[in-house]
Amino acid sequence: MAAPPHLASQLAVNVLDAHSLLAAFGVLGVGVVLFAETGLLIGFFLPGDSLLFTAGLLCTGSADRGLHLSLGPLLGAAAVGALAGAQCGFLIGRKAGSALLARSRSAKLREGAHRAEELLERYGYAKAIVLARFIPVVRTVLNPMAGALGVPARTFTLWQMAGGLVWSLGLTLAGYALGSSIPSIDTYLLPVIALIVVVSLLPLAAELLRARKAAGKARG
Repeated sequence: MAAPPHLASQLAVNVLDAHSLLAAFGVLGVGVVLFAETGLLIGFFLPGDSLLFTAGLLCTGSADRGLHLSLGPLLGAAAVGALAGAQCGFLIGRKAGSALLARSRSAKLREGAHRAEELLERYGYAKAIVLARFIPVVRTVLNPMAGALGVPARTFTLWQMAGGLVWSLGLTLAGYALGSSIPSIDTYLLPVIALIVVVSLLPLAAELLRARKAAGKARG
């Protein structure tokens, strides 16, 4: 017996594509994806930045006539997913963060963990926790790393909430503002999303470049 159309669309969802996730799961999907990306190590590949921005665009009603989201519930789901996920990741790190990362076979995840530890050492707890929100992969692993390295729970909670709200609400409202100001934004949706993905990778690229320059000076 064939599956109902809505169930079939959910089963066929592309978890790497923001529009596909939103079409299948809507606002609820935003909260779940952000929770997984920031709280569970297996969620490091999920498209948090582009998901938030695209969701904001779709709240205007001009980006896609077949899909429209409500801004209020979206902002709530984004904030809850981002904050609860980070706190969950921190608690996991307190229990078994280092062991989980050590057993991981993902080179990308291990590299993210290395960058997360560097951020904590270089910038201190507060700045590192906020900055990590804007760096893909690093925002996934920094939370358990903070727990494993003994960052005080009160300090972590305060700054992850600050960074989490700026990241989740800021990107969502940026998408909403763009969608409200540009008619027929759906014409440019894919290029805009591609630009958001590229911009989100710039902090990580800058960190990698800085690390290579530092290593070169050390060898010299």
